[in-house]
Amino acid sequence: MESLTDGLVQMSFATTAVLNRVAAAHDLSLTQLRTLGILRDRRLRISELADFLGLERSTLSGLIDRAAARGLLTRAPSAQDGRVVEVVLTEDGAELAGRVADDVADALIPLIAPLSRQDRATLRALLDRVVASHTPETSDRDR
Repeated sequence: MESLTDGLVQMSFATTAVLNRVAAAHDLSLTQLRTLGILRDRRLRISELADFLGLERSTLSGLIDRAAARGLLTRAPSAQDGRVVEVVLTEDGAELAGRVADDVADALIPLIAPLSRQDRATLRALLDRVVASHTPETSDRDR
């Protein structure tokens, strides 16, 4: 088990380094990059986004304000409950999130290139299971 956890930590360091480089190339913090990635396919209440990011709501509010000032995010009423405020990517934010996702994918390819197609498929399936068991909210499309 120790070698597995060591491998996970090493992979986490390698992945974080890639994410930091991509974020810096787009003048984003790592947390802003994560926010764009999380919101690419969903609208979330501020409390839900805070849970995904592991941040206090008060900390997240400042992050949202800064991203909104850049034209990347906006606050909008929920379609289900107009009293609830959700965080949504703007058109510019969605476009940047797409470019960032492409850059991250390109930068991660060297990490998985040594794996066979079957090994990559197995790794993907295993990662999906691990992540699903630790995600604050499972989206409707995953149920």
